[in-house]
Amino acid sequence: MSTFDQILPTVRQVLSSFGEDLKKLGSLIINRDLNGRVRLVLDESQYDNAETSELINAIVHAMSDRLGPHGFPAERMVLYESSLEGVRLGAPHFSLEDFENVTVLDRVASETDWAEIRSAGTGTPRIVFFSIKGGVGRSTASAVAAWSLAQSGKRVMVIDLDLESPGISSALLPDMRRPVYGITDWLVEDLVDNSEAVFENMVASSDLSHDGEIYVVPAHGRDPGEYIAKLGRVWMPKVNAQGAREPWSRRLHRLLLDLETRWKPDVVLIDSRAGIDEVASACVTDLGANGILLFSIDGEQTWSGYSILFRHWRRAGVAPQIRERLHMVAAMVPEINGAEYLDGLRERSWNVFTDELYDEVPAGEPTGERFSFDQADENAPHYPWPVRWHRGFAAIQSLHSRFQRIDKDELTAIFGPLVVGVNALIEEGNVYHG
Repeated sequence: MSTFDQILPTVRQVLSSFGEDLKKLGSLIINRDLNGRVRLVLDESQYDNAETSELINAIVHAMSDRLGPHGFPAERMVLYESSLEGVRLGAPHFSLEDFENVTVLDRVASETDWAEIRSAGTGTPRIVFFSIKGGVGRSTASAVAAWSLAQSGKRVMVIDLDLESPGISSALLPDMRRPVYGITDWLVEDLVDNSEAVFENMVASSDLSHDGEIYVVPAHGRDPGEYIAKLGRVWMPKVNAQGAREPWSRRLHRLLLDLETRWKPDVVLIDSRAGIDEVASACVTDLGANGILLFSIDGEQTWSGYSILFRHWRRAGVAPQIRERLHMVAAMVPEINGAEYLDGLRERSWNVFTDELYDEVPAGEPTGERFSFDQADENAPHYPWPVRWHRGFAAIQSLHSRFQRIDKDELTAIFGPLVVGVNALIEEGNVYHG
């Protein structure tokens, strides 16, 4: 029996059987609706077209027969539209593999679109701390990076976008310094054009700053208030009086631009939610990040998750737009047998990158301009920056007091490669030019 995963392979097989005749139809959209059922969308010029009507009829019958419950009956399989570009507008879409003139349009319940990649910004550098699973020390590492950058004289802004499990602000701010409002407040107030009421009071300066500054923008303010009720509204699109719709991720991007203009940081560190969900998608793909740090521990959940994400980018044809900004971080490297652990993690990281993101290099040929790296290449995206496990940094709740009596040599031993790597991303914009 056919299942969802067979939809696109079946569509490719059916379309392949029509060979060069398919070009007679011009552009073609495969519309996969909310229930996973497929229809074809053609330009209205094909309606009652004597030259192509027989071809269209053959395609829809083959498609309907092969897709079963994931296809419409042949007589309802085709939709004709005056503007195919208008059909694609605002919906996740990507080119069907092996077919230049065929676009897959996915109607999904959420606005997550991992395949729409915003170009890296040319203004304030933004670095995203992301992980497939939680509990890997991602927020701790972002707090340490902020502290280290501020120690070197930089103005650092830390954005807590782990909205459903906030915490980084507690590492950088004591309770009495937390701002009145947070990101959730701004996103909710923005829906009713009231964001100015909270904007100036959603940022606090950490007392851990010395030569530089650490500005913290928490998920919620000092008093969370009706946080759950607000959280249920932050993902809403904003619709203006003319009916124009602004997705929540674009609203978030607008907020970051306003924060950067007002506080003028040298770098913005974004603590993303873990997992492949709505918030993570916005952080990784829609905020124009210059660097995306992929935190990992050596386990099946990690590599399965990154494989799924990387494969999605490859199949959607957008991998080249984001792969140069990625870098793997080996989180919580154990104290015992750490070198062996790192070797194994590096090998599995390289395998995932090679299978899904790196360009294939024929045997015996030089890499040349291809985006591909040897397993031992320390400048490669797959080559992990290690973060050592340490009891003193295991609990983020205790980090604020920990920073006040920190041993710099100890910090270098635990987080040194990460701090060096983050500095390189800031200074160079992008360390990969493969």
